[in-house]
Parts: sequence; structure tokens; C-alpha cells
Amino acid sequence: MFVGIGSDDYGRRMLEDLPTIEAWTGIGSAMCAAANRISYALDLHGPSLAVDTACSASLVATHLATQSLRDGDCTVALFGGVNLIVSPGLTLTLDAAGATAANGRCKPFDEAADGYGRGEGGGVLVLKRLADARRDGDRVLAVIRGSAISQDGRTNGIMAPNGEAQRDLLGEAARRAGVEPASVDYVEAHGTGTPLGDPLEANAISAVYGRGRPAEAPLLLGSVSRTSGTWGRVPGWPP
Repeated sequence: MFVGIGSDDYGRRMLEDLPTIEAWTGIGSAMCAAANRISYALDLHGPSLAVDTACSASLVATHLATQSLRDGDCTVALFGGVNLIVSPGLTLTLDAAGATAANGRCKPFDEAADGYGRGEGGGVLVLKRLADARRDGDRVLAVIRGSAISQDGRTNGIMAPNGEAQRDLLGEAARRAGVEPASVDYVEAHGTGTPLGDPLEANAISAVYGRGRPAEAPLLLGSVSRTSGTWGRVPGWPP
């Protein structure tokens, strides 16, 4: 069980309500319980962990789930992400940092981009090795060919992205997947919807997946995971 979770609003509220604290408050407020309570309820054995890497938490949970399957730590992995907004504190913090849009809507890769809009929800998927899924007659919705994770390292601010690090990561993901970058037709981007993050991400994607493409086959770039569902075309690289 692999759960991406980047906010502890619920747990903080529980621990701050002192008169209601009892023996179960600890496990009910712990972020690790987001995975471990499910493992307990379903009697799952094997890895069970919550992952907090901010915006990338559910994707890193996916990466770890695929690694666990490849390493033989499990034969079936449940993975997903959850976000619940029950306190204004983090939203106020992001507002102060200039990370949230004035109208609450993310506008990635748009001239009007001024931040992102927070949302809440949760989702879980089932992951198996492809051979096992075919053997069991499962309906296969998608195949993960490869994945990679990395950190930006030192930048001009802890929230500022690193274009070079992003290019290296995108190239490594393609290498591990055995995919020629120029053969990729569409990239689902992070799409922060910020004047700083959008150009860096678009340029990194273009440098890796846009290089060597014919003019009649541009790379499509989108961010439907964000609230606006923006998509566009990335030209070949270099221009």
C-alpha cells in the first residue's frame, strides 16, 4: 500500500482539540495511517507507507510501487494520493508565498498564469506486473514503462525549480523506459501555473522530448490534472 499525502490538516486539527483526545487519536492523526489503516482493514502484507514529497507525492508513491513489484516485495500494489483541506493555514501560507491564483484557478502555460488553485480528493489504483495481469485476465488500463525521481538541489529559493535537474530527470525516465524521446506524442505536465515554474518546465520538456522532431509532428503538452485543463504545442528543439 503506497499513499501520497502532502498535507496534515486533519491530524493537526485532531491533536489541537485537546478535550477529545483519546487512545485512538494518535493513529487517527498520523500520516502513516493513511496507508497502514488500509493495510490493516484489508489484511495486506508487504510494504505499507505514506509518502510526502509535496506536489509529487502520489507520483513518487507510484514510482515506489513499481519498484516494489520489480523487486518482488509484493505481487499486487495499491497506490494513490489524497489531499484534504480542513484548515486555512496552508492556504494562507501559499498565498503569502505568491503560489496561489487570485481567482483560485490554475492557468498553466498561459500568459495569465498567476498561481495554482488548491483542490481536495483521493484516488487509488491497482498495479501488477504486466505478465501477472494478463495471466489473471485483468483489464489493463495502462502500462508504466519506466519512472525516475530526483530533487532540484540548491536553487535560488527552496520553492524555485531547477530546469537542468528537470531535463536530467526527464531524460532518465525515458532511458529507463526504453523510449526514444522523439517518439513521445504527449506529455502530461505538472503545470504549476506560475510565471517561474511554467517556462522552466516547458523548456525542460522541449529540450528532451521536443529535440529532433519533424515540424509536422509537434509534441503536445497538457496539464489536465490542474483545474483549467490547458494544453498546447511545444515546438522542436532547438528553435
